[in-house]
Amino acid sequence: TYGPPPGQQGWNQYPQQQPYPPQPYGAPPQQTWGNQPPPMAQPYGQPPPQQQFGAPGQAPPMGPPTQPSLGYGPMQTAQIDVSADVEGLHKAMKGFGTNEKELIRILAKKDPIQVNTIRTSYNQRLMKDLIRDLEKETSGYFEKGLVAIARGPLANDAYTLYDAIKGAGTDEQVIDDVLIARSNADINAIKAEYANIFKKTLESDLRGDLSMGTQDMYMLIISARRNEDSIGVFAQQVDQDVTALQDALGSLIGKNSSRVCEVLLTKNDAQVRAICSAYSQRYGKTLDKVIKSKFSGHMEKALCLFIERANNRAVSDAIQLEDAMAGMGTKDKLLVQRVVRAHWDRQHMQQVRTEFQKKYGKDLVARIKGETSRYYEDLMVACV
Repeated sequence: TYGPPPGQQGWNQYPQQQPYPPQPYGAPPQQTWGNQPPPMAQPYGQPPPQQQFGAPGQAPPMGPPTQPSLGYGPMQTAQIDVSADVEGLHKAMKGFGTNEKELIRILAKKDPIQVNTIRTSYNQRLMKDLIRDLEKETSGYFEKGLVAIARGPLANDAYTLYDAIKGAGTDEQVIDDVLIARSNADINAIKAEYANIFKKTLESDLRGDLSMGTQDMYMLIISARRNEDSIGVFAQQVDQDVTALQDALGSLIGKNSSRVCEVLLTKNDAQVRAICSAYSQRYGKTLDKVIKSKFSGHMEKALCLFIERANNRAVSDAIQLEDAMAGMGTKDKLLVQRVVRAHWDRQHMQQVRTEFQKKYGKDLVARIKGETSRYYEDLMVACV
């Protein structure tokens, strides 16, 4: 389950002006933000009331497009006074030494619109670059966390993908974190931002690093062809999808990987949940376990993550956070990115913390404190 709409989380503190036409993802109340378009739905906000459609032979309805997640619409700033935050950041980094606690205080709990407003104002008023100043004045995973926050969710996703693709080898786990089970609107925003920053397409870079079935899977993911959330469950298609999946998963001899991806990865979360339930009822085993038995390596991980996120995003994020901390040594790069990505939606972050406690019998804050130290620890704890 997902949290209440962002209007209950304090995003409505900004002034309203002219209406803005719907964007392709979500359906929160329309707002405006100065002369800029309004923020859209939170990354993991309240899904629309579930409806069921379907008659024999009927194609799924198109449904109104869902709006982008907050921070993934057109570049947004707010008409709010951020002079105290700008001056606080400047004082924390000027002269000899750095006031790390002040950097955490100012940046760790801001929403994407506030962060963009602060960064824009800092750069314009001081004729400096906030990102470069943070990189110069801090270090290690503390620096990486601050920079991820200061960039905002969209730009940080683009940089994260670029870093995962460039050089020898590909970090598919990081790519999954960014792209798996995202909305059409968010995928399109990420592709546009990637092209804007790096002057080349995400598709071409992924094609250059991946091959065969994995490449085909990612091309499908970034094609942004998922059913929109607004159509809910297309009931007639559920049984057809279950049959198609079972046929594609095949026998011990072989499977049709591309067909499995086509059936699953083009569905919205509600349809995936309905497919998983119907599959389990019909065959007496869960779809994710069957996928684990039929696939291996990265494709197995990607498909299972897609199902986990569709079934319960907060539980999935809790599992991913534990995965970043479990075993010998902490996977710090993953931990930073996963904490920062979840923290943009405060209500979702609290749901993740609740699910973490239920699943592992530990408080997420205490768990992070046991795996991190100093200002890196302080920043991660403040985000949670």
